[in-house]
Amino acid sequence: MPADKTPVLLPIDMQKAFDGPPWPRRWNSALDGNGLALLDAWRRRGLPIIHVRHDSVAPGSTLRPGMPGHAFRDGFAPREGEPLVAKSVNAAFIGTELDLMLRRLRATSVVAFGLSTDMCVSTTVRVGANLGYRMILVADACDCFDLPDGRGGSIPAETVQAVHLATLGFEFAAVATTAAVLAGLADRAPGTPG
Repeated sequence: MPADKTPVLLPIDMQKAFDGPPWPRRWNSALDGNGLALLDAWRRRGLPIIHVRHDSVAPGSTLRPGMPGHAFRDGFAPREGEPLVAKSVNAAFIGTELDLMLRRLRATSVVAFGLSTDMCVSTTVRVGANLGYRMILVADACDCFDLPDGRGGSIPAETVQAVHLATLGFEFAAVATTAAVLAGLADRAPGTPG
């Protein structure tokens, strides 16, 4: 768990589109419960949260504004005073004010989770690390999909997850569980930033 006084929680693309076609099978049934536990812990302690939403510009995308899937998953919409970053590419730092927002908070640690591990979560974590932030990836609050292997077969989502966690943990982030992150917050008094 980050030692600085303002570890920022970054929920990435927690949107309804990922629950159905054309998206393939997902594997992590604990995604929503773990993500909501993180949000609750941050809110009780008055720690900063910056929500990320994908606003697709691709015609027909289930993540395009106005489509039902564009909406946040139940319980994941920003509350009053919680900022939102809207992106149209994989990395939440590209074409947004996320870096500026983090610098204004004097944040050095970013705790990220969301959908999907190998796409927007991975890209955001990589760019964040390149910008100098200490990135913490909450593995069991992420999820990903079965992917085509390019040879007519499929790579199971569990394998996709394992490989991307290994890559990110080796070079770009500290990989943690929800329980470990929550335990790291346990000594913080609710309602205080540090």
